[in-house]
Amino acid sequence: MSAGPSLTRALVDAVRSLRYQDLPDDVREVGRHCVLDFLGCALAGAAEPPVEILVATVVRAERSTEATLVGRPERAARLTAALVNGTAGHALDFDDTHTWMNGHPSAPVLPALLALAETENADGRRFLTALVAGIELECRLGALLGGRHYEIGFHSTGTVGTFGAAAACAHLLGLDEDGWLGAIGIAGSEAAGLKAAFGTMTKPLHAGRAASAGLLAALLAGGGFTAARDVLETKQGFAGTHAGAAPDPAALERLAGRFLIRETLFKYHAACYLTHAAIEAARRLREEHALDPQAIESVVVTVAPSLLGVCNIAEPRTGLEGKFSLRATTALALLGEDTGAIATYCDAQMADGSLVRLRDRVRVEVDRALSPTRARVMVLTGGRRLEAEADTGVPASDLTDQRRRLRAKFDALSAPVLGKRAGEVAETALAVDQLPSLRDLVQRLGG
Repeated sequence: MSAGPSLTRALVDAVRSLRYQDLPDDVREVGRHCVLDFLGCALAGAAEPPVEILVATVVRAERSTEATLVGRPERAARLTAALVNGTAGHALDFDDTHTWMNGHPSAPVLPALLALAETENADGRRFLTALVAGIELECRLGALLGGRHYEIGFHSTGTVGTFGAAAACAHLLGLDEDGWLGAIGIAGSEAAGLKAAFGTMTKPLHAGRAASAGLLAALLAGGGFTAARDVLETKQGFAGTHAGAAPDPAALERLAGRFLIRETLFKYHAACYLTHAAIEAARRLREEHALDPQAIESVVVTVAPSLLGVCNIAEPRTGLEGKFSLRATTALALLGEDTGAIATYCDAQMADGSLVRLRDRVRVEVDRALSPTRARVMVLTGGRRLEAEADTGVPASDLTDQRRRLRAKFDALSAPVLGKRAGEVAETALAVDQLPSLRDLVQRLGG
């Protein structure tokens, strides 16, 4: 199952030579948005149960002071910091996403880079360029693998994200081509993550493991550690074992010259991104028709078939499960609950009688003509049939407005952790590429 000996190298070559001066202004700006959004999510997620367990079982036993843990007083070895910060950043499932990657691009890449940049005393330009390189590589790899990788049950944030973290760290370290190929080869054996974990603490662990494994891959490769140099296309390589087919080189060629980071999608609802279109359509119906939730007789949510294996938990019992329930999130929107508040997704809310009653009137159907980011919601109430459709797969065209919205999101997420320091940290993150040292930002993030 070989697509030619140069495919892995072609993927590396697409990003290895990126330099700060090569990045268009809008690409730099979206990179800053990724930093701000990830930090807000990680700060808010730093006290979540999966992070507390990691700190208790791994961090305290290490007793290392090498690297910062976002939103926490403890410090850790840099591989562990990447693990914990990646888990924190994805713990609330509120972090950014990308349709080419079929996953969350920043959650595996930024924790690895933060730990490495702090210990290597890297400047902001090197950091931002490495971030772009990591996201560009993982999104291109997602395109190479196609939808099959995700469809058969792999969680791309954990798998493809490991390659992205390795690439970002290889870029920051300035590895040569042999080092890059080694890092990507090592990442191919470390990459892991199953969609069966959705709705559990193991899903955010995928992001943490990807960050730590990617950082380890780059460090080992820099030290001369060997690996398969054609890990993607070789027989029994990553594509053959994880996607069931050789990668399509034409997919890489079609993306030449593009910056895919510009197509990053940011979340304004604290649930699985594939529920967002249904949430938006339901909110529109509620607002335009002044719906009385108690008068709603039935609801039909129509989505692409691929969503059934991702976010169709029919009767969620926990807040985590609720984030992956089209029925519950649609019901929350119709009830007028704040779907952008992390407190909405708690166990008590999922057991609330009014939510359960409306949730049980929601039926999920499929339409193969719909893209995964498009949904149609039909509400039957008082003899009226009301319908709305939404598509949340379109990247923002107004980056000034996106910055404003992400700053408001950051403030809401970080204020309980940072207090008065939140504004200062936000402004520093939004000027990350002007920093002489990433330590200026990272060491302000500890709790």
